[in-house]
Amino acid sequence: MTFSKTPAKLKLAMPEILENADANLTLRMRNLVSLLWSEWKDLEQQIIAMNAEVEQIASSDPACQRLRQIPGVGPLVATAIVAAIGNGAAFHKGREFSSWLGLVPRQHSIGGKARLFGISKRGNNYLRKILVHGARSAVLRVKRERSPFGPWLDALEQRAPINVVITAAANKLARIAWAVLSSGQDYRAVPDAING
Repeated sequence: MTFSKTPAKLKLAMPEILENADANLTLRMRNLVSLLWSEWKDLEQQIIAMNAEVEQIASSDPACQRLRQIPGVGPLVATAIVAAIGNGAAFHKGREFSSWLGLVPRQHSIGGKARLFGISKRGNNYLRKILVHGARSAVLRVKRERSPFGPWLDALEQRAPINVVITAAANKLARIAWAVLSSGQDYRAVPDAING
């Protein structure tokens, strides 16, 4: 029996693999595959339950509800930000929060000349990673003509590679998230502020 090398294709083929007596599997191998298949299904159920729990937490918390209004911020990102920084009072500006996450360029200056390098990647690895994934989703899936991010993303894409655009969007999302948390206000897209 053959099937494509994707989890979805394997998942579809598993019942037939286990039930097909002509599959050239020994009894020992069939038992092992059956055990792994059972663990896979149990793990999927746990993931579904945990996703539902995160969704319930994000839906019931006012700060998470405000954060979820931001493009690219879903329940997982919102709950992680609130868990990490609460109301954002530990930071004076959004740039400090973004820097704490490691989403700003490293800088080295000699003789008054500043050189910028890649992002520092210091701080909370998990939060930075999920913010980057949220930004990737926003960059690749947002309807540019209807989004206040649209013109800014279009202009940035003209002069930078896609991974730089995604990282810059993650930086912007972090700053917006801090502003929403620290002000206690709902997210309001202001095109002039976003494009600047």
